[in-house]
Amino acid sequence: MKLEICAELSASHLGDFRRAMQIVDAAADAGADLFKVQVWSPGTMCLDMAYKLTSGPWKGRTLFDLYEEAWTPWAWLPDLFARVRKRGMIPFGAAFDRESVDYLESLHVDRQKIASFELTDLPLIRYMASKGKPMILSTGMATLDEMAAAYRAAMFNVEGLNDITLLRCTSAYPADPADANLRVPPNDKWGLSDHSMGIGVSVAAAALGATYIERHLCLSRKDGGPDAGFSMEPAEFKQLVTECRNAAAAVGTVRYGPGPNESTELRRSLYVYKDTAKGEKLILNGNVRTARPAKGLSPGTDISSAYAARGLLSGEPLTSDCIA
Repeated sequence: MKLEICAELSASHLGDFRRAMQIVDAAADAGADLFKVQVWSPGTMCLDMAYKLTSGPWKGRTLFDLYEEAWTPWAWLPDLFARVRKRGMIPFGAAFDRESVDYLESLHVDRQKIASFELTDLPLIRYMASKGKPMILSTGMATLDEMAAAYRAAMFNVEGLNDITLLRCTSAYPADPADANLRVPPNDKWGLSDHSMGIGVSVAAAALGATYIERHLCLSRKDGGPDAGFSMEPAEFKQLVTECRNAAAAVGTVRYGPGPNESTELRRSLYVYKDTAKGEKLILNGNVRTARPAKGLSPGTDISSAYAARGLLSGEPLTSDCIA
């Protein structure tokens, strides 16, 4: 299966539509296949206005305040998605309630995503599944039972919905590569939502058979914003795309022997090392030695009982017509 690489906008737009459009262009220039947004409203995302985060990069902030800063205005999305499509990428979104599912549907997305923190919201998963589109389920923090329940909910009462991608995800910001745990049971459709720094974890996932990799993209971490600490800059994202595709291609198939771009010409073969008269015994490491290129007999050829069929000159390859 082809590896798809997704650029995640998240809060990197910093409330500026022009910057959001620039990030779309940066994603396309870097070679992304998909472009993802998060679709929610602060007032429905969090109803406890006083709840404060006690750890992580947003420690001390109220959850509502964070979402109010980070949200992407829905009015941007038609133009944003038009730009995404114009640049040759596929736009879609992570939806966080029924209203955002419906809004994404109105924009004619070909898939939707459930974020890790929503994986236990089975009614939301069932509602998204009812649209009959491919789904991506991010599994950060999830137990095996929770993953199974979410998968069953995605299959709930939707005949033929079998295009579900499960994402490995560490819900820490940034994430420690040691927590990635990329060993997964064989599955045709699995991927990675990567919050680590650098490209190592994503490249490892590509080598292990991931079909989808998602990373946050910003124009510059120096610009700040809620996601700056775990977002990639355009040059980094371009390197990520290149090396993930290289890793996926390198896995290949189980095969042996010369490949289409390999040549056996520079292997060693048998050569006459010293001038040898007709009838003279041929002795490996005496008047015969191995050397490059492979114009003579294979070095493994048994010449222990061989004699020169004619006069042989130093430097000529030892071929079958040289032997009596």
